[in-house]
Amino acid sequence: MRLDKFLKVSRLIKRRTVAKDVSRQGRVLLNGREAKPGSEVKPGDVLEIRFGRRALTVRVERTEEAVRKDEAREMYTVLREEEVEESFP
Repeated sequence: MRLDKFLKVSRLIKRRTVAKDVSRQGRVLLNGREAKPGSEVKPGDVLEIRFGRRALTVRVERTEEAVRKDEAREMYTVLREEEVEESFP
């Protein structure tokens, strides 16, 4: 599954266009490497997403084309969530 679609379907990011913008800006790492919107995401991958002064690290548990809102949280496991001192671009 494409990274931008995973971020939207899992509801980590509300809109797919925002997910594309965030990944184009280099604010998403996939297994420690900068990821593009079209990067392939599969179960077991680790994503680090930087939202301004907040960083979220999650492990992908499953990928599905569409899930209900109450099931979206089951697509990933939060490994770390932290506030960072500096703002990311």
